Amino acid sequence: MQLIAGRTGQEYNLRKQRRGAFWEDRYHATAVDRDGYLARCMVYINLNMVRAGAVSHPGQWEVSGFREIRQPPMRYRIIDLEELQRLLDVDGLDRLQKTLAGWTESAMQHPEMKRDPAWSESVAVGNPEFLEAFQSSASHLRHREISAADGICSLHENQSPYDASSAYKIGHLRGENRIFLGNNQ
Repeated sequence: MQLIAGRTGQEYNLRKQRRGAFWEDRYHATAVDRDGYLARCMVYINLNMVRAGAVSHPGQWEVSGFREIRQPPMRYRIIDLEELQRLLDVDGLDRLQKTLAGWTESAMQHPEMKRDPAWSESVAVGNPEFLEAFQSSASHLRHREISAADGICSLHENQSPYDASSAYKIGHLRGENRIFLGNNQ
């Protein structure tokens, strides 16, 4: 994931002839339960660049999971489409493409496509049994509480600065490294 994130940032900076940080904060991984949780996570990720104002539809973002599923490349695939079909219990690539497009279009109809901490700050998202099993497998998470909001159960880890000497907390960047995406550029 770090390689993909790094390449995405480099390509964007080259294309826009800019320097500096592309991503808001360091790489963050979230364990996701399968079935409905995985589907909701995929839709949330599909809408990241729409929320940021970079594109009006996920299909316009060239390097995205949405686009790779809709138009699978012949070489250098990142997504294992057969495994994804199995995890989502969908038969066939055509059905996967139509289902994902339908979920995404439906989510775009909601006027508030805001950032959701359940997906962006959680250590794990899923049903309570999945979260309890995940929690028991990681000793540093055993005393964290499983929370539920908007029908999503998640397990959070405490937020902390990058390091003790840093003046910037996670989610904050120096002004010269910020780029505002949207219509008011």
